[in-house]
Amino acid sequence: MIEPSGPRTCVHHDTGVCRSCSGWAQPYADQLHAKDRSCRDLLARFPNLQWDAPTASEPVHFRNKAKLAVGGTSAAPTLGVLGADLQGIDLPHCRLYVAAIEAALPAIRGFISEASLSPYDARARVGELKYVLLTASPDGRLMVRWVLRSREAEGRLRKHLPSLLASLPDLDVVSINLQPQPAAIVEGDEEVLLHGSTLRMRMPGADLHLRPGGFFQTNSDVAAELYTTAATWSAALGIERVIDLYCGIGGFALHLAGQGRSVSGYEIHPAAVDAARRSAADLEGPAPEFHCVDATTLPASVLGADLMVVNPPRRGLGARLCAQLADAAPPWLLYSSCNPQTLLADLERLHDYQPARARLFDLFPHTPHAEVLVLSRRAPDPAH
Repeated sequence: MIEPSGPRTCVHHDTGVCRSCSGWAQPYADQLHAKDRSCRDLLARFPNLQWDAPTASEPVHFRNKAKLAVGGTSAAPTLGVLGADLQGIDLPHCRLYVAAIEAALPAIRGFISEASLSPYDARARVGELKYVLLTASPDGRLMVRWVLRSREAEGRLRKHLPSLLASLPDLDVVSINLQPQPAAIVEGDEEVLLHGSTLRMRMPGADLHLRPGGFFQTNSDVAAELYTTAATWSAALGIERVIDLYCGIGGFALHLAGQGRSVSGYEIHPAAVDAARRSAADLEGPAPEFHCVDATTLPASVLGADLMVVNPPRRGLGARLCAQLADAAPPWLLYSSCNPQTLLADLERLHDYQPARARLFDLFPHTPHAEVLVLSRRAPDPAH
């Protein structure tokens, strides 16, 4: 829902404590129009590209993730961001978080004190708890990850875990992430599960299982529209075989399954593939197959599908993979991009394809970031 054009308030932004939302002061309807116009102008070199109306977000209470830097003391912790002096700044009333995250913060603060988790001091390089990472599912279930410098506090976390579960009955997953480096890197490579294994992200077409460290869009409602739109557009194509590159936990592949289709997803991260396979096992009908492999290493014989779905990271597909896709020559290409600039570069490389339909999905209100879905058709071979 697009809010009226009046001002909105945020105590943290209005006092200058936090300026993460660079577009906060601009009416949301104006933000959405500007993003949509920017994307249309960027892709204007494709004159036959039909643009659907953009998908708006709720302007507040849409963010299903919280990355909270911890400061202060174990008795009085701050949860928010680090200032220029690397000291913690408390942000107790962020307007972006969904209700389940906002409601969980008092219990998180209390648990830090109860388990005597010493906040990490980035200047002195002492202390243990660096970040608290919270994720909420669309139905309000929770995952919490404690980012620690070492295993020193693991025993206390395990000892007091029953108290945390009692205070947060919707908590499905608890883990420790070990990040021993002093650098400003949020997560480390090692994850220690303390409770549960996956958070079920309920979507209209399929439930997606999210493991600690796995990727899911920060805006559940708009992500649901993204997957639903992909399924709707694809339904009219008469396709039988679908390949999903950079499939992650299987969002697109799972929503395109069924209707007699063969769907395969390819992803380099083993944990994401395991989560996707678990989601596939929940489907009642034909399920996608998921493979743990680097998309850039796939031969053209594997890439030859009726529809190729690609959802690359911000850097885009790049020249090499675009050339491989051109050699495989799938009749249809569905490209989901979080970086319109690299999207344009890839579409220019894929000169055998004609972009036919596009839509902006505003996953990131109050920021310049945009997610764009483009459906392209391979041009007929003039020799035939």
